[in-house]
Amino acid sequence: MPNQIWLSQLEKHRAIAVIRAPKIEVGQQMAMAVASGGMQLIEITWNSSRAGELISQLRSELPACIVGTGTLFNVQQLQDAIASGAQFLFTPHVDSAMIQAAQEKDVPIIPGAMTPTEIVTAWSQGASCVKVFPVQAVGGADYIKSLQGPLGHIPLIPTGGVTLENAKEFLQAGAIAVGLSGELFPKKLVIERNWEAIASGARKLIQQLG
Repeated sequence: MPNQIWLSQLEKHRAIAVIRAPKIEVGQQMAMAVASGGMQLIEITWNSSRAGELISQLRSELPACIVGTGTLFNVQQLQDAIASGAQFLFTPHVDSAMIQAAQEKDVPIIPGAMTPTEIVTAWSQGASCVKVFPVQAVGGADYIKSLQGPLGHIPLIPTGGVTLENAKEFLQAGAIAVGLSGELFPKKLVIERNWEAIASGARKLIQQLG
């Protein structure tokens, strides 16, 4: 997926559901729940159970969604993820070899960074956007807002501390989109298999961001 299309999808949908699945069947249900709530950007972390298989499955079961992956640590994992059908790639860190490998395959890559130096480094090496993580540890939406002056040209996706309640603040502060994991999938609801409540949370988020 070319970068321009990826950026326009982010601007349209504004929120990414991040799924870390203990079992492939649970991951599939988690994805179905947020998709039924209206979310169309779904990330399956590479440390999920049978992540590659789950990504392939969701690509065919949820044709309206864009399914990618995250928590990629090296080029081999990145290539395996692309082979399984991942449409975007998140990493926790900035790695020039991974950015280059993703560019060669024309798959958007979003490295994780924290400081202005890391963010600019990722961007200058060819990142599609930059994940600011863990954003809550450095001041939340205020931090994103303070980066806009010097780094307003770089699309930022904060994660780690984004909630259903504060997601809109991050967008108002200048983020192109936000990523939510545990906030969308409270442990208790996942254990209880309460997919309707999870779908309802996703719906609420989409309405707030609309």
